[in-house]
Amino acid sequence: MTALALTHGPLHRARQFLALTKPRVVTLIVFTAVIGMFLASPGWPPLDAVLFGTLGIALVAGAAAAINCLVEQKIDAVMARTRGRPLPRGEITSLQTLGFACVVGVAGLASLYVKVNALTMWLTLATFVGYAVIYTVLLKPATPQNIVIGGAAGAMPPVLGWAAVANDVAPEALLLFLIIFVWTPPHFWALALYRSKEYAKAGLPMLPVTHGSEYTRLQIGLYTAALFAVTLLPYAIRMTGALYLVAAVALGAIFMGYAVALYRRYSDALARRTFRYSIVYLAALFSALLIDHYWQ
Repeated sequence: MTALALTHGPLHRARQFLALTKPRVVTLIVFTAVIGMFLASPGWPPLDAVLFGTLGIALVAGAAAAINCLVEQKIDAVMARTRGRPLPRGEITSLQTLGFACVVGVAGLASLYVKVNALTMWLTLATFVGYAVIYTVLLKPATPQNIVIGGAAGAMPPVLGWAAVANDVAPEALLLFLIIFVWTPPHFWALALYRSKEYAKAGLPMLPVTHGSEYTRLQIGLYTAALFAVTLLPYAIRMTGALYLVAAVALGAIFMGYAVALYRRYSDALARRTFRYSIVYLAALFSALLIDHYWQ
């Protein structure tokens, strides 16, 4: 097989469309949604709700990511982190991206409506609009608080998972939402700190660009402290047991350590490590929720 066939064949084209869905981001979204499914059931959740709920949520999340790539293709082209995406490289057209997003998004919503329940479909559609339109189009270019307000869309996956199994939204599901909502600013601002020059070049009013590094680091510390408190609430309301409590305290203490170090002695390398740990933190915290749920 020639090199030309490898770079222009069907497999390469499929990989380009897959890249539009931001698979690594969608993986974390789907993971928290699946945790929500299991937490919504005292035993094992119905297999069809898990399978089709996961499929539908993943497809709609991928469609939202593709719309984000479409809207931000000019911004992506000037940022080192994103210039290798298919649209800035000219490997996929805007029309192809729009068509792909529509097909994938409709397929996901149809799967949720037909195979899961209408509530999950409507909540997922609202999440799509929140991310692809309200955050990407309206908030991100307009305010340094974009990630705080827009974080509501990113915090929805465990609620969607809960609704897929229980066909309602219980207070416990809203608590899962709150955890991710408060987690989002320190997670994203750590990234924005060491990418601030790129955001400034792209003309985006990210917090480090508009308010400076020190103020952003202070906000990271405050939000991380709030996150530590919020993650104790599942134990406080007896949603979880001691196993989760130990994990939440240990994981939160490490996150606070990163936040304090970031404020006192900033470096781009430390900001990168903080950003990477924030991802590990959320995955580990939700894993602890799941393990504790069946441990009790």
